[in-house]
Amino acid sequence: MQFFKWLRVRVIKLSNWVLMAMTFTLVFFSSLIMVIIEPETFTSLFESLWWVMTTVTTVGYGDISPTSVGGRIYAMFLYIIGIGLIGVVIGKVVDSFGAFRRRKEEGLLAYKGNGHIVIIGWSRKAKFAIEEILQTENFREIVIIDQLKKAPFLHEHVHYVKGDPAEQDVLMQANLQEAAAVLLFADGSIQDPLLTDGKTLLIVTTIERISPEIHSTVEILNEEHIKNFRHVDVDEFILSNETISRLAVRSAISNGISKIFSQLMSHGIGDNLYEIPSRKEWRTYKDAFEDLLQEGATLISDGDKMDINRRLNETLYPDSRLFVICDKETFDKIKRKS
Repeated sequence: MQFFKWLRVRVIKLSNWVLMAMTFTLVFFSSLIMVIIEPETFTSLFESLWWVMTTVTTVGYGDISPTSVGGRIYAMFLYIIGIGLIGVVIGKVVDSFGAFRRRKEEGLLAYKGNGHIVIIGWSRKAKFAIEEILQTENFREIVIIDQLKKAPFLHEHVHYVKGDPAEQDVLMQANLQEAAAVLLFADGSIQDPLLTDGKTLLIVTTIERISPEIHSTVEILNEEHIKNFRHVDVDEFILSNETISRLAVRSAISNGISKIFSQLMSHGIGDNLYEIPSRKEWRTYKDAFEDLLQEGATLISDGDKMDINRRLNETLYPDSRLFVICDKETFDKIKRKS
């Protein structure tokens, strides 16, 4: 008993590659030796391999079995050694899957994909952002960076990287260089807006140094701090406190306007805001406006230029970023035609 206990402990401590090599060697050797010992029963190498596999995996169909003394003696050896070895291998495989899942949930695995969106800083705003992304583009992969013990959002398209986003290694682990965009939320655990925006600036500086071409959207608490971000190439700023305050004022002055903003900002039921590509046949904004109107969509802006009604006769360029208001079905039809 002590020998088998010692042997089991030794086998468990072996590396996975050594165990796999030992298993394949045992299976191949056993298949070959049974053909030699008992050729009348095991007429081919495949017949022998079939018996060995059903034996070591304890399936035991009984459709073929050794009948000679030599064959049965070797079968007893295979029962003791082979079944134990296969059991250890199966256990190792199961453990490796469990370890992989734990490492993924704990944010210890590097993300290798591309075209993903990196979200830095977990909060309720980050949760809403992820839900909106998944609802808008259900194929889009998302990588969250934070210092939580486990992944805060479990989804097949959402990945987690644990670490300080101001550190280059952590951003590299999220494969920032291959990402399509990065969305940075302010740290809600810091009470002082000055310190919060200071941390944001540090992270943004690291992001732009690693991937200067990436599209970055950054949340800032104090509008006066934007001038401190001028030396970094941030694409868009979100002033969350100012936006909420102004929306509240607009809603108080014009009853119901907040519902319009909410609907346009979230791809829920009804008409929403979508970006569409320009078409070759559109020479002016008027061409695009009239065609889209016939298709059930309203053209409202080219990028941040919302005065389309005063630009109808101006030239529309191929790289224009056109935004329309329509429902999801109309948007899908427009995409197919573009």
